[in-house]
Amino acid sequence: MYKALIVDDEKPVRIAISKLGKWAHFQIEPPLMAANGKEALATMREVQPDIVFADMNMPVMNGTEFLKIASEEFPNTRFIIISGYDDFFYAQQAIRYGAVDYLLKPIVEEDLNEAILRTLQNLSPGFTPVSEEHEETNLDSDTVIEIIHDYIDKNYSQNIKISMFADKYFFSKEYLTRQFKARYHCGIYEYVLQVRMERARELLLDPGIKIQDISQRVGYSDNNYFSKAFRTYYGISPTAFRQGRGL
Repeated sequence: MYKALIVDDEKPVRIAISKLGKWAHFQIEPPLMAANGKEALATMREVQPDIVFADMNMPVMNGTEFLKIASEEFPNTRFIIISGYDDFFYAQQAIRYGAVDYLLKPIVEEDLNEAILRTLQNLSPGFTPVSEEHEETNLDSDTVIEIIHDYIDKNYSQNIKISMFADKYFFSKEYLTRQFKARYHCGIYEYVLQVRMERARELLLDPGIKIQDISQRVGYSDNNYFSKAFRTYYGISPTAFRQGRGL
């Protein structure tokens, strides 16, 4: 499955793209989202998406800055630019940094999905979408549990809810929780926490990364909440761990 990221400071636009895209048809996981370029780069460093939809006019870091950094750091990622400005300047900047396609707001479903197809064919020559009747919607429970486990490993920095899997694969949340625990000996949310804490511990060994940035990279927007979770899990604060006073 391919991975996608939607970067736009306007929540309605992010939602529109997420709803209009035929993700399963194109073998793409449900897209991740970011509100600005800085947040998007942090997410990309964790999940390395195949396709990124990026707005050109954003706060914190505009689309040109984001595209310049992201295209250099992630040469295998393909970018589709989203803009509310029918201005050739933006198109020039997008093309300069390797954007595969360029869409104007408001997003049109047909244009969006044609852009996704072109981008995937650029990424993987010969790519062919799956027919709708064969899309992943009714898999057996063992396969679904593996998908959940793999999804957490790759997307632990995101807000993961059991309901997203229950709705997609038509199993109850309670059933998925029981099956996951039977197979992996811990609950789904417990596993999310385990993956986040182990990754945080690895990142803390690098003194060049700020604790606040580590917090965001492993899925915590509140640094205090991250510190509390780390202390509860390891019995020591992130700062003390970094200073070598434990573990």
